[in-house]
Amino acid sequence: MRISYLERNVCPWPKRARNSLITVLCLCLGFCLSETVGADAKPNPMAKPDVQRGTARFQQSCSLCHGAEAAGGSGPNLIESSLVRHDENGNLITPVVQDGRPDKGMPAFPLISSADISDIVAFLHARIEVADSLELSGPVGGYSIKNLLVGNAEAGKQYFYGEGKCSTCHSPAGDLAGIAKKYQPAELEARLLYPPNNTAMATVRLPSGRMEKGKLLHLDAFYVAIQNEDGGYRSWPLREVNVKLDDPLAGHLELLNEYTDKDIHNVFSYLETLE
Repeated sequence: MRISYLERNVCPWPKRARNSLITVLCLCLGFCLSETVGADAKPNPMAKPDVQRGTARFQQSCSLCHGAEAAGGSGPNLIESSLVRHDENGNLITPVVQDGRPDKGMPAFPLISSADISDIVAFLHARIEVADSLELSGPVGGYSIKNLLVGNAEAGKQYFYGEGKCSTCHSPAGDLAGIAKKYQPAELEARLLYPPNNTAMATVRLPSGRMEKGKLLHLDAFYVAIQNEDGGYRSWPLREVNVKLDDPLAGHLELLNEYTDKDIHNVFSYLETLE
């Protein structure tokens, strides 16, 4: 049975899936960052000259929103950012710094030199390296995020191709290629359970019988809003129109009612093999 967008946003999560996600979130809250590593570990990445320059530049221009250690403030946590983690030598970070993200409230910094941006990039990647090295030994309390890997990868693969029907939409050689390297374990499990949804489409039937179709922007008990095919914003009181949704993530939502903890951990363990 297809779960509507409205039902998805007002109904409580099934207990089994909710408990697993709570575990993920609690683990995430336990993380802390440090600029030092053990005596038997790799040299401190924060001691590199370009990283130290980047630290100073980041404090000057970025820390007000993203925190002194890039762990977030009024702006997002850059250490956990998929964009930052996918960046290679500034290819993704540089355009964001220079052009900003006006839709997310981030101003542009066109006057920052390429050398300064390069140092900021080095700083961010060093922070990620420190965070990931701490993750291997676990946050305060000694609990490692790797303890999420309690499932059976082979059983997860069987579920992926069988009962879960995951392979009808996803492919290890296609959209899931290298997925384990793209996301932190906690983030990957959270996305497995409840992936971000910005792909739902809506067809709105007006009282006149005319149909409007576009990307769903908002739907609640009172109104619906879409971005139509021409890029324009349209909204209507929900009581005056009929709405039909086409949600590519409907399969994920249906599985929330069917997953067992064992299924979730098995599939997650299988996804972690896709490097």
